[in-house]
Amino acid sequence: MVAMAYGEIKIRNFEKHRDTAKVEDLERKCEVGPRESSFLFTNTMGDPICRVRNSPQYKMLVAELENEVVGVIRGSIKIATVSGPPKDQAKVGYILGLRVSPLHRRRGIGLSLVRQLEQWFDSNYVEYAYMATEKDNEASLKLFIGKLGFIKFRTPMILVNPVRRRSIHISSRIKITKIKMEQAEHLYRRFMGTAEFFPRDIDQILKNKLSLGTWVAYPLDESWEHHDCVPTSWAMLSVWNTADVFKLRVGKPSLSSVLYAKASSLVDRIFPWLRIPVLPDVFNEFGFYFLYGVHGEGPRSGMLVHSLCQFVHNLATMCKDCKIIVTEIGPWDALRHHIPHWQSLSCPEDLWCIKSLRSKEEKTLLDWTKRPHPRAIFVDPREV
Repeated sequence: MVAMAYGEIKIRNFEKHRDTAKVEDLERKCEVGPRESSFLFTNTMGDPICRVRNSPQYKMLVAELENEVVGVIRGSIKIATVSGPPKDQAKVGYILGLRVSPLHRRRGIGLSLVRQLEQWFDSNYVEYAYMATEKDNEASLKLFIGKLGFIKFRTPMILVNPVRRRSIHISSRIKITKIKMEQAEHLYRRFMGTAEFFPRDIDQILKNKLSLGTWVAYPLDESWEHHDCVPTSWAMLSVWNTADVFKLRVGKPSLSSVLYAKASSLVDRIFPWLRIPVLPDVFNEFGFYFLYGVHGEGPRSGMLVHSLCQFVHNLATMCKDCKIIVTEIGPWDALRHHIPHWQSLSCPEDLWCIKSLRSKEEKTLLDWTKRPHPRAIFVDPREV
């Protein structure tokens, strides 16, 4: 319980039948988007817990005051790869979706919600907790770093590319093939198993109905007869469809942005050969495709990743709700230069903060929180 001058805040588990409408109303009031960006969640398809439901373990808590939901938080638990010895995997907890009603902020509700979630982590033997926010979100940093003991850890890049309603030509010198789930699992474990945050249950992600599939690309002058014998240069990625789970919209767009979107779309329809940059209609609700497991090997891997992104763009043109394609990748990963994106829509630093939940006796100089930046990070699509 959190004592207030006008009553007590009760923190309890989310109950779908009594809390769904209240939570959705709270999130509309908060107008907060993923990673606190200008993209706002506007529709969770009647399932506020959807963003963690596909995780191995998950929990959602609400803060209630006089029958009103004034705060909410979500958390998930998985086993993932960490960087550096002595242990290559750890149980990690992810914190997301923390919301507090604007009328009840700065009263300790957010702090209490996180601490209650950390208790759940502790009861499930979680070794590290982490969360993501924007680097200039002062309120979030003050809470997690200033009061809860988290530290700044990683700064991956969020790359956003709009979907044009016209297919992009892909070089005929490149072969792109959709592979079976079992083959994708084998390749991910073999080539990305040591990437930071790589999930032990990658097979469950690939089997999920939101995962549209995995594609590989390689030069036409090479062959790929078996997944144990890969070409000299090749690339792969998988696609996660968020459009069936929640919708986004751009919050508080400027008049110039709206006018540019309408004008560019009109000119592109009349004069398609000009190939002007078209801003899609992101001012109404829309969905997006998320690219995960982006990986490449060999001297031509960058070109192959670029072609795979173009291929996914062409897939997205057939989904009327998909307006953008999103990727998140480590800033040290050279493949970032080959992923198509608009700088004006992208985020160069998505700040991840982490906290060790180990006891003082267990902590050593090899604590994961103290390890240097890795080249590759695996961004779990279930946590987007």
